[in-house]
Amino acid sequence: MKITVVGTGYVGLVSGACLAEVGNHVLCLDVDAEKIRILESGGIPIYEPGLQAMVQRNVAAGRLQFTTDVDRAVQHGTMQFIAVGTPPDEDGSADMQYVLAAARNIGSRMTDYKVVVDKSTVPVGTADRVREAIADELRKRGAATPYSVVSNPEFLKEGAAVEDFMKPDRIIVGADDDQAILLMRALYAPFQRNRERLIVTDVRSAELTKYAANAMLATRISFMNELANLAEKLGADIEMVRRGIGSDPRIGYDFLYPGCGYGGSCFPKDVKALIKTAADAADIDLKVLTAVEEANDAQKHVLGRKVAARFGDDLAGKHFAVWGLAFKPNTDDMRDAPSRTLLADLFAAGATVAAYDPVAMDEARRVFGEEPRLRYATSPQEALDGADALIIVTEWKEFRSPDFDGIRDTLRQPLIFDGRNLYDPALVRAQGIEYAPIGR
Repeated sequence: MKITVVGTGYVGLVSGACLAEVGNHVLCLDVDAEKIRILESGGIPIYEPGLQAMVQRNVAAGRLQFTTDVDRAVQHGTMQFIAVGTPPDEDGSADMQYVLAAARNIGSRMTDYKVVVDKSTVPVGTADRVREAIADELRKRGAATPYSVVSNPEFLKEGAAVEDFMKPDRIIVGADDDQAILLMRALYAPFQRNRERLIVTDVRSAELTKYAANAMLATRISFMNELANLAEKLGADIEMVRRGIGSDPRIGYDFLYPGCGYGGSCFPKDVKALIKTAADAADIDLKVLTAVEEANDAQKHVLGRKVAARFGDDLAGKHFAVWGLAFKPNTDDMRDAPSRTLLADLFAAGATVAAYDPVAMDEARRVFGEEPRLRYATSPQEALDGADALIIVTEWKEFRSPDFDGIRDTLRQPLIFDGRNLYDPALVRAQGIEYAPIGR
């Protein structure tokens, strides 16, 4: 099948590569010529385990190509996937200009039947706007070319996106005509050979499903973070509480890990957008999600508060090692990352920082630039040099079993603030290290 993917960001590039992997001929379009240059030269503009090898393999096989030529892209695929960004506006709503621009490009150039697939995370009602944008362009041309608009939201976890696409839990298809549904079933058949995973809904239900899924996961995280803060005050251990409630099959263990807040490109943006959609489209105040967002904003300051409680509000002359800058492991994404809030708190109090992340150092340099109070370390050990304490923000695997003797002997004060509860408190304290986790 011939497929066009508009956008070579996180969702578009993963989707294009995985669709090519099963034999489709995929053309990825992006207006960013530098991105296309990187991709054509064998690189990728994002970090995602397994993705670069898959891209290179399918480019070599001739199944995956890249272009900035809109005419070529529209003519190539019967299936036109829109996977462009929907960044939040100042009011929290999703910015739809790129999605609608992609739709208009398709409508102004298409000459045969197309299935236009909304892959981007978009508010309920977007398919209607895409359909109208295409119809408007066709009217301008006096054309009556047939087309369908489908909602097919992505459910990809950063750091495991390739596996998520190749072995999906579910495939949501929102469509209202049989021909589009038939083509979508054929497209996804290679990804569900052992059992049916494709769920067909109406378009608006598919659009809402994506927001609802991310909002539910964000709710679990904020709930556990609030419980962790309470447990700490009451003298309880949130890890024991987590095991106790997670053993209930109605609750389960997933997304019950307390920490220093969620970040990334999805949860913060999607919670804001769903709150905004409810207020604007239905005059409904989503009180639970508003509290989820407020709790998360506060939780991002939890490490800064712990540092201030231990060292005082004035941190002038204090220097801290920070392990982890990406919002989660196995990605270099620092959008809305808790590390950014922590560093801002430390800098505001007069401290300096040496930071290390296994893959996000280039992104950190882009975010912070030549910040004089920040030193970019080349290893976890180097970050410790001259530090008054270690602060752990991201739960990378390489941080899970560190050399505690080396940490104790290198730090000016043997002290770890752990924003991800990586260690057994008794074990760390037995090493002669003061330990400040979350809720324990």
